[in-house]
Amino acid sequence: MSRLKAAVASINTDALCHNIELLHKQAPNSRLLAVVKANGYGHGLIEVAKHAEGADAFGVARIEEALQLRAGGIVKPVLLLEGFYSASDLPILVANNIQTVVHCEEQLDALEQAELESPVVVWLKMDTGMHRLGVRPEHYDEYIQRLHNCKNVAHPLRYMSHFGCADELDNPITSQQIELFKNTTANCTGERSIAASSGILSRSDSHFEWVRPGIIMYGVSPFSDNDAQQLGYRPVMTLRSHLIAVNELKAGESVGYGANWTSERDTKIGVIAVGYGDGYPRMAPNGTPVLVNNRKVPLVGRVSMDMLTVDLGPDASDKVGDPSVLWGEALPVEEVARYVGTIGYELVTKLTSRVIPVYTKDSI
Repeated sequence: MSRLKAAVASINTDALCHNIELLHKQAPNSRLLAVVKANGYGHGLIEVAKHAEGADAFGVARIEEALQLRAGGIVKPVLLLEGFYSASDLPILVANNIQTVVHCEEQLDALEQAELESPVVVWLKMDTGMHRLGVRPEHYDEYIQRLHNCKNVAHPLRYMSHFGCADELDNPITSQQIELFKNTTANCTGERSIAASSGILSRSDSHFEWVRPGIIMYGVSPFSDNDAQQLGYRPVMTLRSHLIAVNELKAGESVGYGANWTSERDTKIGVIAVGYGDGYPRMAPNGTPVLVNNRKVPLVGRVSMDMLTVDLGPDASDKVGDPSVLWGEALPVEEVARYVGTIGYELVTKLTSRVIPVYTKDSI
C-alpha cells in the first residue's frame, strides 16, 4: 500500500492570483488591502502573503500576525485592523513599520503619551452604524484634531469604517453607512476605506481609495444565496482525504457514535480519515455532501474526532485509498456550510494544525 496522508488542504496559488486580479477589475480605482488574519483564513498566513503579489498591503487582527508577516519576509504595509491592545505595543509597531487602526479614546491617549522614535501611520475608524468598534460621528472631528496635533502620528491620516449588513443586498443600513462616512470625511485629507468583500462585490459607490478583500479573495462567497464560483471567483482551498475502510451494512443497522443514522437498505459505508480533530464540523448533519471518486455521497452517522462515514450505495465499487473531497472546486464550501448551518468563513478558518497544507498551481 502506498503511503497516504490523512487530511490535506490543497491551496491553489494560481486561483488566489486569479481572484486578486478579478478584484482589481471590480474596484479598478482602489488599492487592495488583502486581509490575511486567522492564518490567511485557514490558507496559511505567510504563504498567502507571499503569493498575493497583486495586493498593495495586508490586514491582520493581532500584532502577533503582523510580526509573523515581517519575520516571513513580507515588506509591504501591514495594518492592525483592531488596532493595538496596549501602549507597550507602540514601539513594536514603530520598529516593524506596522500601521494601526485607532477606534477608541484609550488608544488615542496612549499615542499622545508615548515617546516613540518615529510616527505611526494611523487609520481612524468611524462607527457608521455597526456599533462594534469605532468613534461615533459626532466625536470624529475631535479625534481628527487630536491626532493631527500628536507628534506620534504620521500625516496625512487615513479614515475607515466597516459595514454591518452589506451581505444583505436589500438592507438600507448599507446606504446609510456609506452616506454617513462620505459626509463625515468630505473635508478630510487622506485615503479612505469602508468596503470589505461584500461591499466590493455589491456597492461600487463604497470602494473609495482602498478596499479590504477578505473571504472573497479565497474564493468563498460572503453572500448566503450564491457561491463564489457563480461570481467568477475560484476556490483556493480543497480539503482532501481518502477512504480508510469500506464496510458492508445491513438494512436496519446503524453507524457511528449515538447510532443517530440507521440504514433503510443494504449498502456500503465508506470511512474517511477526517474528523473534528481536523476542523471538520462535528455538527454536520446526515446528508451533508462529500465527494468520493468525484461523485457526491451523503455523510451518515456522527462525525468523530478522526473519521467520518458516508453512504457509498449498495453498488459502490470504491475501495480503500480512493480519494475524497470535503470541499473545494467541485464541492463549494458554501454548500457544505449551508448544510451545517454556518458560513464558509468558519469552516475554512477552523482547520487545525494537523491538516497538512500543500501549495499547488494549476495543472498544465
